[in-house]
Amino acid sequence: MMTRRLILALALSAPLACAAIAQDKGTLSPKPLPPLANPSDPKLAAKELFGRKPLPAQLPPQSIGFYAKGCLAGGEPLPTDGDAWQVMRLSRNRNWGHPELIKLVERLANKVRHAVGWPGLLVGDMSQPRGGPMFTGHASHQIGLDADIWLTPMPARTLSRNEREDMSATNMVAANRLDVDPTVWTPRHLAVIRAAAEEPQIERIFVNAAIKKALCREAKGDRDWLAKVRPMYGHDYHFHIRMKCPPGNANCTPQDPPADAEGCGHELDYWFTDAVLHPKPPETPPPSKRQLTLAELPAACRQVLQAP
Repeated sequence: MMTRRLILALALSAPLACAAIAQDKGTLSPKPLPPLANPSDPKLAAKELFGRKPLPAQLPPQSIGFYAKGCLAGGEPLPTDGDAWQVMRLSRNRNWGHPELIKLVERLANKVRHAVGWPGLLVGDMSQPRGGPMFTGHASHQIGLDADIWLTPMPARTLSRNEREDMSATNMVAANRLDVDPTVWTPRHLAVIRAAAEEPQIERIFVNAAIKKALCREAKGDRDWLAKVRPMYGHDYHFHIRMKCPPGNANCTPQDPPADAEGCGHELDYWFTDAVLHPKPPETPPPSKRQLTLAELPAACRQVLQAP
């Protein structure tokens, strides 16, 4: 079991990239990556290998490793369009997940449409076809159990390919970063996040601290679900759902369960300190982030890469 300190370090390893990824535009004509000169180089970053796999490994479904250090076997794609969802940024090819995640996203989309009156979900990044580290945007999303859900309601029409690549999600956070923007935040946003948190298979939901503050202030009745909703850097435009390791996935490394407390007390104060809201640039540039290699991932990930 990983320590809480290590888990936090992994989660925060690319906060600025995570903040931007929901708004990074895609392309209508993605270019294939050039072949690697030496794919067996032990120093090669694992993202170079997993990012070049356009299709899943034809193996039994398994989430392998930890959310920020693993891979995915037998992944399935979330269909581009459903009655209550549409997939965004199709050029990224990141609408893959463990079959249980696919079922969960589809179920949640229909649930919020009928129970909350939300028009439908716009689904952002999930995982690559074989999971693993990504070129941009996420330290996690590696084992097919994470999904980003835009906080923009789905339009009442099928979006064009161009719109899916170019349109922006709605920023829910006020300009001063201290609370949500009252001109865009609504009670239905709370209802959608609550509906997700009440799903038994979902272990955590990550949101911007300002959104967590609004949820704490506005939640009525049963508030136990708030314990699953955790403040995290970025996540101004979307919320991030994380599934528990599915039953039978022996190689999936679980995360420590979240604390039972609502998380609505003084523990939120840190997120609104000047050091967090207005971080000063370091006096010396930080060293380049070290990239995971294939040897550092679970041994089964080599088989995932080599599978047809």
